[in-house]
Amino acid sequence: MPLRIFLVEDNPLIRQSMQEMLEEVLGAQVVDWADGEAAAIGAMRRAAWDVALVDLFLVQGSGLGVARAFEQRGAGQRVYVLSNYATPSIRERCAALRIDGIYDKSTELDRLLEALGQLQRL
Repeated sequence: MPLRIFLVEDNPLIRQSMQEMLEEVLGAQVVDWADGEAAAIGAMRRAAWDVALVDLFLVQGSGLGVARAFEQRGAGQRVYVLSNYATPSIRERCAALRIDGIYDKSTELDRLLEALGQLQRL
């Protein structure tokens, strides 16, 4: 069964590129997406997903708010943050919210793909 991914990304070009990459490289299925905090929380509560890929800066609210809403989640569900602002302080805040990983969009996509590939093999 393909990995079911929920994207939380406000930039349409990045969102489309991420979806294409995830589907082509991993054979994953992007089940839904949202561009704001409230929309993401509502849609993620209704959708079946294995992994949420969350941007920090959204059109409304923040990715940290999304992560906070899913601190308690299913045992098989993972939340990863993708950001151009993966600073040490942001990484600390993410760790405090039980985020499973934070990746810089510009330099760490290969590490993200590696982590997602490992999840598929579980």
